[in-house]
Amino acid sequence: MNAYETTLGLFIDGQWHTAGTGVHEVINPASGAVLGSLPLASKGQLDAALDAAARGYPLWRAASTDEKAAVLTGAARLMRERSERIATLATLEQGKPISEARGEVGYAAALIDFYAGEVRRGHGRVLARPAGMRSLVVHEPVGPALALCPWNFPILNPARKLAPALAAGCSMIIKPPEEAPGTAIEVVRCFIDAGLPAPVVSVVFGVPDMVSRHLIASPIIRKISFTGSVPVGKHLMKLAADGMKRTTMELGGHAPVIVMDDCDLEKAITMASAFKFRNAGQVCVSPTRFHVHEAVHDRFLAGMAARAGALQLGPGMDPTTQMGPLANPRRPAAMVGLIEDAVRSGARVAAGGEAQAGDGFFYRPTVLSDVPMAARIMHEEPFGPVALVRAFSRIEDAITEANRLPFGLAAYAFTENARTANILSDALEAGMVGINTMAMSAVDSPFGGVKESGHGSEDGPEGMRAFQVVKAIHQA
Repeated sequence: MNAYETTLGLFIDGQWHTAGTGVHEVINPASGAVLGSLPLASKGQLDAALDAAARGYPLWRAASTDEKAAVLTGAARLMRERSERIATLATLEQGKPISEARGEVGYAAALIDFYAGEVRRGHGRVLARPAGMRSLVVHEPVGPALALCPWNFPILNPARKLAPALAAGCSMIIKPPEEAPGTAIEVVRCFIDAGLPAPVVSVVFGVPDMVSRHLIASPIIRKISFTGSVPVGKHLMKLAADGMKRTTMELGGHAPVIVMDDCDLEKAITMASAFKFRNAGQVCVSPTRFHVHEAVHDRFLAGMAARAGALQLGPGMDPTTQMGPLANPRRPAAMVGLIEDAVRSGARVAAGGEAQAGDGFFYRPTVLSDVPMAARIMHEEPFGPVALVRAFSRIEDAITEANRLPFGLAAYAFTENARTANILSDALEAGMVGINTMAMSAVDSPFGGVKESGHGSEDGPEGMRAFQVVKAIHQA
């Protein structure tokens, strides 16, 4: 299956709408061709989604644990059965290699399965009290929630917001990315076809600022979960503050990697190159700032450059492709600006450093060395296929540089010394730290950052807690 086979529309109160107040053309980033036209919601349609969420919340909250678990388990099963269809849509809309899209389906299904189990593990506690008294602490759903998703993981992002919210007992309005709508629509279909009651989930698309302002302003919405850039996250928090609405913010990063001279260098190079150029570097936890001990710097740089230069670029549906295009024309333009600025500042191009000629939004895997601190790319998240390599001599300097930026999503280190590993684990200011690994996502582990990379967690038990409030009940 290589065809773009989906119906683009809004899903509101159990009905699909193929017309709205305007349209957005969905583009194949590998070719620039138009895949389809997506309707954009009117304010009236947004109000209808709010009304559905208000009615769906008490209905879903009252559902038994068996009913909730059955819907989640069924959605995970359907996602696996429809894996090839969903993966193909993701590749056509977002550009990633089909092998990566298939893996994304598998992870999303496993995450939904995890929350099917968490439905039964939403435990509170009983407090010790004198005879005749009872004090309980219970976790209750926060209420109707709004989820705002980015385009880089069009399968996983909707699943990791829907599944914990539904497990907690919340209704939800979800706004997936306009760049990759068909993928998210098919993810939502899995929940609908698994028996989710019609009013519980609505899917809307539209002009992002209009949609977010309109929905967040409504007293019906009690929780916002957003994944995206730091500036947009701050803007949404200001909107949420007017209604004292709870937020989960999974924002940008600029992940540092400390490579010690005692590490398994071949392992570090192999892993770093694989994770750096995964999804063309369009990953919030993508390793970017490589601080490499001077004793192994030259070998590390040569290894990274060789692997970057050997990667096969092409359309994601081609099984020989190892890195696909960037997701939209904004990303290559951003890469050109950042890398040209770095080179003017004195950086050296060890590999790549240019867009690939032809159709689509391709940019070659790039490795830069000797990047001066004055370069913009040392301060701004590139969100693309570029690795920045700098040498250090003292571990204290590497830690200082790793923690210098206001971001704190993911950080990595490679060392075979247990004491050094402990020092780095404690010292790195990030919500997630990988020592000799760059695998940051696990269905049972919290995913989130600190500092300007946001607050709150997705995945793991913490992901469901984000859609719950705590109530203390005292009875004498």
